Amino acid sequence: MEPPLKRLDTATLDALSEEAQLSPRLRSNRNLHEELSDPVQRLAIAMEPDTLVVPHRHPHTWELLYPLRGRFVVLHFDEAGTVTERTVLGEECAVLENPAGAWHAVLSLDSGGVIFEVKRGPYLPLAQADQAAWGAGRSAAELNAWYAVAQVGERLV
Repeated sequence: MEPPLKRLDTATLDALSEEAQLSPRLRSNRNLHEELSDPVQRLAIAMEPDTLVVPHRHPHTWELLYPLRGRFVVLHFDEAGTVTERTVLGEECAVLENPAGAWHAVLSLDSGGVIFEVKRGPYLPLAQADQAAWGAGRSAAELNAWYAVAQVGERLV
């Protein structure tokens, strides 16, 4: 017997967006991989504009991002927190792959936004060392307001 097809249809994306809007984190995900230990993690993440994605890195894996609905600012930083790249997925770019170890953050620009993420497994929670110290202790409102306007060469002060 063949395994069942896995789909992210319109109804699923609608439900995922609604879950995110009702979630305290303003985010919700739907995994296509079966287990957190799977060698390839594949998931749709509904993100509302006020959700907080702290600047972070994944030292063990690249990360592929594809906007299914809406637009997303993806910022890349150097070790000191200076913006080295700014990309708007769903507007100027269709797919972005972050290299392993790259400091980055994501901001949803649109309510109902859903981004698809693929990265090497197994799933590993972010270690403290992989969350940028220069972003720690800041509110979602402060970080997101800066993400929305930050340009290459700028640094959060």
